[in-house]
Amino acid sequence: MNLRTIVRIGFALGIACLAGTSAPALYADSNTGKISGVVLDPAGTAQMGATVLVTSEQVFSNSQFELFTNDRGRFATTSIPAGAYSIKVTLSGFLPAIEQHIQVTDQHTTLLQVMLGSVFSSFEKLRQQPNQKVAKDDWAWVLRSSAATRSVLQYQDQDGQVLVLGQMNTAEPAAQTAAKGRVLLSSGGDHPGSVGAPADSPNTEFAYDLGVGNSSQFVMAGQFSEERGASAAGFAGEWLPSGKAGIGPVTTLVVRQSQLGPVGPMFRGLRMSHDDQFALSDTVSIRYGGEILVAALNNRTTTALRPRAQMDVKIGHGWVASTTVATRPWGNGDSGTPAGVESTLNALDVFPTVLIRRDRPVTEDDLHEELALERALGHNAHISAAFFHDSSNHTAVIGRGGVVNAPDFLQDYFSQAFAYDGGSSSSSGVRMAYTQKLSQTTEGSLVYAYGGVLSPLAESDGKTLRSQLTTESRHSVAARTSTKIPYLRTNVTASYKWLSGSAVSRLDAYGESLYHTDPYLSVQIKQPLPILSRRMEIEADAGNLLAQGYVPVSTNRGQVVLVPAYRYFKGGLSFQF
Repeated sequence: MNLRTIVRIGFALGIACLAGTSAPALYADSNTGKISGVVLDPAGTAQMGATVLVTSEQVFSNSQFELFTNDRGRFATTSIPAGAYSIKVTLSGFLPAIEQHIQVTDQHTTLLQVMLGSVFSSFEKLRQQPNQKVAKDDWAWVLRSSAATRSVLQYQDQDGQVLVLGQMNTAEPAAQTAAKGRVLLSSGGDHPGSVGAPADSPNTEFAYDLGVGNSSQFVMAGQFSEERGASAAGFAGEWLPSGKAGIGPVTTLVVRQSQLGPVGPMFRGLRMSHDDQFALSDTVSIRYGGEILVAALNNRTTTALRPRAQMDVKIGHGWVASTTVATRPWGNGDSGTPAGVESTLNALDVFPTVLIRRDRPVTEDDLHEELALERALGHNAHISAAFFHDSSNHTAVIGRGGVVNAPDFLQDYFSQAFAYDGGSSSSSGVRMAYTQKLSQTTEGSLVYAYGGVLSPLAESDGKTLRSQLTTESRHSVAARTSTKIPYLRTNVTASYKWLSGSAVSRLDAYGESLYHTDPYLSVQIKQPLPILSRRMEIEADAGNLLAQGYVPVSTNRGQVVLVPAYRYFKGGLSFQF
């Protein structure tokens, strides 16, 4: 029995064990809570007699009951089992309102505000005078930074006392910082060598949140650049029916097109993904999804279907165990940002690296399998440990050198880099991570990983590049910090990842995306300008500043230099509105 078979058996046993921990024997006590809310019209007037339908979202539960609002527009349930619920509110003369994935926690009351709209709501907003005061909103949603944690509410009563259910995020509320639209003028992309990424040349990007209905969110984004007669463009659309990051389904569509030189071939790519989640019980939750990829180059097309799934199980106070099979972490793009114009812009840059194999296009096909255990250390710190297995039939290798027009070397017209199919790779590894919020404006993380990477053999003898690459084990230690400088409001993020030896592919690429760390030194700076209500800012993003990790290799096609992380600099000016 080889190591790969043992790993797969271990994952199967892990899933069975995690599912078993949700047995009622571990949680024999009664887990119940309540929902209390108020129904208002667009002007903030309480509505009496509205019908409130409460439905359980758990798979094996058909629980459903009906309530009516009182003369103050309020409704409340009796004790109900903890879990996720959907709320539908109807009232004559108004459009129905639906709130999904309302979480009821043990021994707590979940507070809710439902705003009923009508077909005339939009016209009323247009008629509102510019200096007219808006009624104070006493209810506020506060979303935690992790998609796996639940949302909490705060409510201010008539006496001014604030009642809070659960832990609140100390960051600024999203409503105060979210932008409706964004325009970015930048110097280029940050993934040289990938023809499926934004071109490494001056480009213009934009995004706009259309906003559908009372809570749904649809954001569209686009990007265009042109250099020396060759153009590149992309479009992305992101649909969130719930309007909240980490709650409910998310559907993303990305389309890209690049001309590789004035008379070169045309690349066209399409990526469509859909993700959702549900709760099996108050201790077990499932996340699932997948994406369809289509890439066309040199009049040849390749397609791929990539499903992914994750199961989280609460096994005790502060402990969460999970098992994952995926190609990349959940979230909007690889940025980890919440839903909105920023995440949709980042979605333009999540197309996998396109490669050439036997004169046909292929895409990198990394598959990540993981068993992880996470422990919350108080309110501001987390520690996690994971055992993972990575495998790939087409491993992306980025480099540069004199191999233009050589077979299997896909040259990026907009930079000096090329993408190469390094062949098959398979390895197992471990990861330990510690994250902590150090202050209101500063957070940090420390990550150790041990796993396999592609590395060249000591002696080449003029062989083909692929035949010289073999899987070797390496250690890595990464540190990352992010802070906002007071008064100046400058956002600075810096990270450094050390590798114990030569590598030409990524070590634990899934973990890099999860904790936002790239090999070697990376720095990102965002500086708001004191004009236009701080809606204009300067951005600077640099990767592998010290130009480390470059590996020279001699092949039968000449001398090339391979890099696990290309050195790049991206800067620009953005406008938010």
